[in-house]
Amino acid sequence: MTSKRAIKSAFESMLFVWGQPLDVKLAAEIFNINWKEAYNCFLELQEEYERQQRGIRIREVNKSFQFVTCEENIEYIERLCTPIKHKKLSQSALEVLAIIAYKQPVTKGEIESIRGIRCDRVIDGLEKKELITEVGRSSGIGRPILYGTTDVFLKNFGFTNLKELPDIEEIEEIMGAEGPADSLDLQQISLKLPEK
Repeated sequence: MTSKRAIKSAFESMLFVWGQPLDVKLAAEIFNINWKEAYNCFLELQEEYERQQRGIRIREVNKSFQFVTCEENIEYIERLCTPIKHKKLSQSALEVLAIIAYKQPVTKGEIESIRGIRCDRVIDGLEKKELITEVGRSSGIGRPILYGTTDVFLKNFGFTNLKELPDIEEIEEIMGAEGPADSLDLQQISLKLPEK
C-alpha cells in the first residue's frame, strides 16, 4: 500500500504537470484509493502550502484542485509578464527575408550570390523566429537546403498568401525614403512567385 506521504507527493507533481484543475475522482482512480481519502490528501497539501506561506497555493475548484500563485505576489508576476518588446528585424534580416519571399524555394548559395555576403547567422535567426523554414533539398551539387517563408511570416506581415507581396517598385520607394540599401540590389530579386 502506498503511504499517504507518497500519495501527497505524487498529487503535488500531478498538479504541477496537469496545469488545470485536477479532478479528485481521477486522482483517486490513479492510486486505486477512495474519493474521500484522495480529497483529504489534497486538503492536507492545501493546508501545508498555506501554513508555509508558499508563493504557490492550492485552490479547490468544484471538487478539483489546482496550483495558483499567491495573491500577495501579483505585482511581481505582472512585472515579469509585462509583454516584452520584440526587436525589429535588422536591415540584413529584412534583405534575406525579402529574397526568400520573392525567390522561394531558394538555397543559401543563391541568397548569398544576390547579397554578395554570407548569411548563415541571418538565416539561423530567421529560422528561430519561425519566419522561414527548410522546404526541401535542391537537385544541385551537394543537394543544398531550400528555404521558404512560413505562415508565421504571412501572419506577422499581414499577408493572406504570397500573392499579396508588394511589387519590388513599392519596396524600393519605401527603402529609398529610408536611405539606400548598400548590400542589396532589389532589381536582382525575381518577381516570380512559386506556384501554389
